[in-house]
Amino acid sequence: MAEKIFPSLFQFYKETEDLLHQRFFYPMRIYRPFISIEEQNEWMAQSEENPLKKFISKIHTSQAFNRQVNDAFGGVITESSGYLDTVAFLTATRDFLKNREAFRESFFDFEKLITQKDKIVYQNLEAKKIIFCDGIGVRTNPYFNWVPVHPLKGETLTISLSEVPEVIFNRGVYIVPSQGEKLFMVGATYDPNDSTHEVSDTAKKELEEKLRDLIKIPFTINHQNWGMRPTSPDRRPIIGPHPEFENLIIFNGLGTKGVSLSPYFSVQLTQWLEGHGEIPRDVNIERFKSLYSKFSSAMI
Repeated sequence: MAEKIFPSLFQFYKETEDLLHQRFFYPMRIYRPFISIEEQNEWMAQSEENPLKKFISKIHTSQAFNRQVNDAFGGVITESSGYLDTVAFLTATRDFLKNREAFRESFFDFEKLITQKDKIVYQNLEAKKIIFCDGIGVRTNPYFNWVPVHPLKGETLTISLSEVPEVIFNRGVYIVPSQGEKLFMVGATYDPNDSTHEVSDTAKKELEEKLRDLIKIPFTINHQNWGMRPTSPDRRPIIGPHPEFENLIIFNGLGTKGVSLSPYFSVQLTQWLEGHGEIPRDVNIERFKSLYSKFSSAMI
């Protein structure tokens, strides 16, 4: 769905920057070095196909950034790419809502949620519907803990580089600018079997080895971080109303591509809430309805 999703995210983040008067979205080309002649030929063939053509800026059949990366077989440069400073984006969004008294920072107590046929009540708030965007926290959500959202741990490094790359390099790991001069983020690992809430030496070694395979620029490791991605079995978001309580909505399962997917699918959800259109079938919670039936039977 790249032809729909990428225009949507570019429009959303640019408009949000204008609304919040802050910069956090940075369009930037990505360079992916080839590892073989075979891969080079494969990309040459794919670049002629219309769906992919608009996202490819140029294919290099020889070294293009040899001074900074290992690209003996050339590589592909993509368009419609870049990065989001998520910390700046979330901070600006939160401040915007606080200034309009539309943000409350507190732990959600499910026991205080009252669901009625035409509304929900929570403490001193009343609304027609409530949308749960609780990521892996959905496992403690009594209404949606049957939904197959699984944590996928990822770790990153913050490094200092002696010179600034001209593009985002992405091969095994990505290297994107971070906060601070000549600071960059390197990531990310994928470990579905590690549920610990801490960094690991194994992940650090993996990232460092992949980084050395990719770049020639000297670097220094400054920091290591970790996070949990909320993934789904079919790698699609999970959106829509609870099978029994229609005024309880879920927006989850965005996995490793939340920054890209959320602008488009939040619009789909909003339009459905306003009575226009339907939630797309491949992201609709309906596809997991059978799991709720089993869950309900087990509870009985």
